[in-house]
Amino acid sequence: MARNETDTTWLVDLPPTARQSWSAVAVSAALLVGFAAAAPFAGRPLSELNALFPSLDAIVFVTDLITSVLLFAQLSIFYSPSLLALASGYLFTALIVIPHALTFSGAFSPTGLLGASVQTGSWLFIFWHAGFAAALLAYALLREERSPRGILKVLAPSTIALSVAGIFGLVFGLTWLATAGADLLPSIIVGKSRLSPFVHYPIGFTIGISVAALAVLWFRRRSVLDQWLMVVALASILELVFSGLLPSVRFSLGFYAGRVFALITSSIVLIVLLAETTRLYVRLARSNAMLQHEQNNKLMNLEALASSIAHEMRQPLSAIMLNSEVALELIKRQPPDVAEASSALRDAISNGRRTDQVLQSIRALFGRDTGEEDLIDLNEMARAAVRVVREELDYHGVTVRMELISKLPRVAGHGGQLQEVFINLIRNAMEAMDEVDDNHRVLTVRTGNVNGKAIVAEVEDTGSGIEPESLQKIFDPFVTTKPGGMGLGLAICRMIMERHGGQLSFVAARPRGSIFRMVLPRRMFDCAEQAEGSSSNIAAGACMQ
Repeated sequence: MARNETDTTWLVDLPPTARQSWSAVAVSAALLVGFAAAAPFAGRPLSELNALFPSLDAIVFVTDLITSVLLFAQLSIFYSPSLLALASGYLFTALIVIPHALTFSGAFSPTGLLGASVQTGSWLFIFWHAGFAAALLAYALLREERSPRGILKVLAPSTIALSVAGIFGLVFGLTWLATAGADLLPSIIVGKSRLSPFVHYPIGFTIGISVAALAVLWFRRRSVLDQWLMVVALASILELVFSGLLPSVRFSLGFYAGRVFALITSSIVLIVLLAETTRLYVRLARSNAMLQHEQNNKLMNLEALASSIAHEMRQPLSAIMLNSEVALELIKRQPPDVAEASSALRDAISNGRRTDQVLQSIRALFGRDTGEEDLIDLNEMARAAVRVVREELDYHGVTVRMELISKLPRVAGHGGQLQEVFINLIRNAMEAMDEVDDNHRVLTVRTGNVNGKAIVAEVEDTGSGIEPESLQKIFDPFVTTKPGGMGLGLAICRMIMERHGGQLSFVAARPRGSIFRMVLPRRMFDCAEQAEGSSSNIAAGACMQ
C-alpha cells in the first residue's frame, strides 16, 4: 500500500509500508519458531528464581507506562475511542504489575507482601492478561474509519483524568480481591508449586479474548499500529499457553518462557511508537530545512530582482547624467551652443525613455503578467541596440560589422526585453575586447533564418574568450569574470530567452573570441533542412541547440 505523507501523519492512521509488513511477519515467524522450539520441553522443572520476577515486572511497568503516556498524548491530536481504550489497557497493565511484583510468593516474603497468599500472584497475572486482552478487543471493535475532522477533535483533559482514575480504581479493586478476598476465588496453586486444572478455564477464556482481538484486527487492519497489535496479540496468546496450558508446575521451562514472551508483548508497541516518533521528527526537521531553503530562495530572488534593476538601470541613468552635464556646459558657453545642447538633451530624453522601457521589461520579466507581445524585426532590434551603445563602442575603439539577412521573418515577443539581451551581449563583447589591440577589436552582429521557422542572432567578439573552467557557470546568477561585475547580465538574458521559448548559448569563436547565439523558434523545425538565405554555420549552430 502506498503511503501518502500529506494525508496520513502518524502510525495511528498510517498505512504500513512493505518493509514494515515484512518486519511484522518476520517477528511473528520468530515468535512461532521460538514457541515450537520450547513447547516440547515446557513442563521440565527448573530452579526457583523468585527474585527474577519482580525485576521482569519492573521492566513491564516501565515499558507499558511509557507506551500509555505516548498513546494518551496522541489523543490530544488524534482522538478516537479505540485509541482511548488501548491507552487505558496499557496503563492498566503498567499499574497491575506493581501489586503482582509485591505479592509474588518467595520474592519479598514467603507468601508476598500486602497480606498476599500463594494464590494472589497467579490471580493478578490472570487479571493482568485478561484486562489487556479486553483492551485489545475493544480497540479492534471501536476502530473507526478516519474522519477528516478527527484530527481536529481534541480529547478533553477531564476525559483522560476520568479514565486514569477509573483504571486506578479497577486495579485497586482487583488487588483487594486477590489479597483480602482471595477466599472468594478458586485455588490456582496446589501445594506450593503445582498448577490446578482449574487454571485452564481463566487462561482459556483470556486466550479466547486475545484470539478474537487478533481476528478482528486481521479483518479490519489499516494502519501500522493495527499490524503490530496483531503481533502483540500473537505474543500474548503464546505467553498464556506457556503460562497456564502446557506446564503443570511453576518454575518450569514453559513458565520462564512465558515471562520472556511477556517482555516481548510489552515492548513491541513501545519500540514501534519510538521508531515512528523518530521518523516524524526527521520529517519535521527536513520540512523545516525545506522551508528555510525556500525562504532563502525567495530572499535570493528579491536580491536578484534588486540587483537586476540596478544592473539594467545603471547605464541609461549614467547616460542621462552625462548628457545633462554636457548640455549644461554647452548652455554656459558664451555664446551658448544651443544646437549641441539640444542634441545632448534629446539624448537624455531618449535615455529616459529607455529607462522607463527597462522598468517595464523588468516588471514583465519578474511579474506574473508578461503583457502583450509584439511582432519584432530582429534586424531592426540589432541596429537599435548598436545605436544605443554607439558612443561606448567608439570610446573603446570597437569596429562593428552588421551581417543581417534581408526579409527576416518577424518574431513575437517583448521588444524591450529582447533589446536588453542585445545590449547586454554587445556590452559584454565590448568589455571582453579591452585587453586586445585596437586593430583587432571587431564586433560582429549577424542574423539568420532557419527555414522560416527559427530566427537566429549572434553576437561575436574577437576578445580573449572564456576560460574552459568558467563555461559551465557563465549563465548562473551572481557568477562573473569581470572585476566589480554582479554576475546577473547573462543570467537575465538567458531567462528572457527562455520566457520567449528560445535559447541562449555560447560557442568559442575561431581563431579567438566568443559567440553568443540566440535562437527564437517560431515553431518546431526539421534541422535536416538547410536555411535559405542564411550562412551555413548559423543554421548548423542553431540545429545543435
